[in-house]
Amino acid sequence: MSNYALRLPESLKQAAKRIAAADDTTMNQFFVVAIAEKISAMETADFFSKRAALATPGAAQTAWDKVGTQSALPADSWVSQASSK
Repeated sequence: MSNYALRLPESLKQAAKRIAAADDTTMNQFFVVAIAEKISAMETADFFSKRAALATPGAAQTAWDKVGTQSALPADSWVSQASSK
């Protein structure tokens, strides 16, 4: 574990403090989770960009073409618990 001195505007600090308290957590944990979420979002976007670059042109359309246009079979329908009572 390491430490990092963080400088932030007072308004941002107060908002983080309020949200952390509402979530019954510390500001430190709030910041750790927020940073982890941002890293995850950026790395996910990077992952899909790299995957898209490797894709065969037209592959997605070829896959969708295999789905077809046949409607769902009656046995495939779902009945909610509320409507079955």
